[in-house]
Amino acid sequence: MGEKRAYKPRKPGGGRKKLKPEYDARKNLKEQMESAVALYEEECSLQDNADALALNPIKVRKLLITAGVYESEVAKKVQGTFEEYRETQDYKTSILSTANTLQLSKASVTSYLPYKKGVYFPSTADKEKISVGAERQRRFRAMKRWRENPTEENFWDVVVSYSGVRFKTYSGLPFSYEVRKGRNGEYTKELWIDRWENSKSLAWSSVLLTLKNIKREVVDRPKALGDIRGVTYIYGMFYRFGLIDVPDEVKEKMGRPKARKK
Repeated sequence: MGEKRAYKPRKPGGGRKKLKPEYDARKNLKEQMESAVALYEEECSLQDNADALALNPIKVRKLLITAGVYESEVAKKVQGTFEEYRETQDYKTSILSTANTLQLSKASVTSYLPYKKGVYFPSTADKEKISVGAERQRRFRAMKRWRENPTEENFWDVVVSYSGVRFKTYSGLPFSYEVRKGRNGEYTKELWIDRWENSKSLAWSSVLLTLKNIKREVVDRPKALGDIRGVTYIYGMFYRFGLIDVPDEVKEKMGRPKARKK
């Protein structure tokens, strides 16, 4: 027998070369997801979206779920049930358990879950982690939920979704607000205005009081909404939300908000 060759350490990154070194599945998925979201923002149906991207409608829905912009009762139920099982079971077993519980096929359950290898941005993800398109969709859907069911909780979701967005006051001064979380990880019912010195807050109760004082669409000045602390900023917020209209000369200073989707 011949002499045994000395062991030669493997170079980092060694091994079989990729047949397609330029292929990046994660990048391709991200590009498809962004394209699907862009079309979805234009209110394209899943079928129209699929036709434009030459994809199956189910795959388009899965891309939108992964991006965190698609919502439905079935999707919410499937994802919620799956996450409960996922706390104690592995991925595949959780899918089977979800299918058995909801009386759905394994394929149906999978179609309502985000891509496992994709970047999933659930509706609860911090805005810094989601795309601009997904952020716009989040605001649109929050406003739609509130208009359909005008509860305090739904309006709070609208306010949270606009955190960090640029507004303008009656005189045209730009500002934004931040909604901070407490030690328990939940949002505090305070809005921190960046134009105020010493980070003074705007009370949630003031926002709700102003909301109740809206009597007509055209509001000529902030004080017309009431003698409320911080109403100057609330006026700018409500105009951006589309809850009030302002005189034409004021629009020149505050800008004209984009038309709302019906």
